[in-house]
Order: sequence, then structure tokens, then C-alpha cells
Amino acid sequence: MNELIEMGKISSRGQVSIPSDIRNKMGLEEGTKVLFLLENDTLLIKRVTQRSFAEITKPLKEAAKKSRMKESDVPEIIQRFRASKK
Repeated sequence: MNELIEMGKISSRGQVSIPSDIRNKMGLEEGTKVLFLLENDTLLIKRVTQRSFAEITKPLKEAAKKSRMKESDVPEIIQRFRASKK
């Protein structure tokens, strides 16, 4: 993919308009899901497709299987984590 650099601006509500050239090149349409990844001072926005969602969640599903965690265990784990942060 050729490099394409565009400038954007954040609105008072925290919204960003993706420049039309980039939207067109990426095939981004209304309702397209995107993933935000923040690392240090770099923000990456990635279009999420069914395939990429599966790739993103695969390590999580594998870890859950190894730990024998059940979906019904999740609320208690979340509550314990939140309590530990207080």
C-alpha cells in the first residue's frame, strides 16, 4: 500500500473525521468498525473485519481454555480486579 498522509482535527466532542481519500482507500463506510491501539504517543486505527476480529480474540480464547475459565466466572473476576484497584 502506498503511503498516504492526511491531517485531521478533533472536535469538541472528541470526534475525528477520517479524510475522504483515506476512507475511500480503506473502504471505510458508515458503520465500519475500527480498533484503536495506543502505544506511548502513537495511536493506531485499524479497520476490523471478521477475520481480524478472530485474530485479535484468538489468544484470549486460547488463554481462557488453558485456564479452564468459564464465561460465568467473568463477573466475579471483574469484581475482584476492581476491588483490588481501590
